[in-house]
Amino acid sequence: MRYAKDHKEETHRHIVKVAARRFREEGIEKVGVAALMGQAGLTVGGFYSHFTSKEELIREAVGSAADETFCGIFGGPGGNAKVTLELILRRYLSVAHRDAPGEGCVVASLASELKNRPEDTRAMIAGKTLDFIRRMADCLPQEAAAQTRMRVAGAIWAVMAGTLQLSRIVSDKALSTQLLNDGIANALRLAAAMENHQ
Repeated sequence: MRYAKDHKEETHRHIVKVAARRFREEGIEKVGVAALMGQAGLTVGGFYSHFTSKEELIREAVGSAADETFCGIFGGPGGNAKVTLELILRRYLSVAHRDAPGEGCVVASLASELKNRPEDTRAMIAGKTLDFIRRMADCLPQEAAAQTRMRVAGAIWAVMAGTLQLSRIVSDKALSTQLLNDGIANALRLAAAMENHQ
């Protein structure tokens, strides 16, 4: 059977998409190659025509998931749309994001596993995290020094990811939602404190 010229690329993207969702929902170590390929509607034997190892798939899937979050928060592939810090916070610390881990932030879902991955995988997600922090730093008052904006943006990012993780642990939905709202308020206080101490 002959396939269209871009069939392999489409199949590759499909595998990455399935993996990105499953890893975020269940964890990297709990999801095997055979299960992923089965869910993708493919045979496990075809895996190595797309990836040299599971780690290569992990790196691509995690990177793709991080890019999805970036686009969802900043509004486009280049992230050039004008957004405010409050809008970033409300998009990230939302009930919809909390309730859809398979489509959400890969750092909040997999931080405890990603720290144990090989150096090139950690370096990739660290770079994407720094891109996220830099983009948030651009939303802070430009009168402040760039180093100050980066430090505050990093602290805000820590509040965001930690708050999202906690909101998913708490089974009481009302309390979970309150945690999200408190996370937004606390992050905005960090930004306001920076403005007051310029």
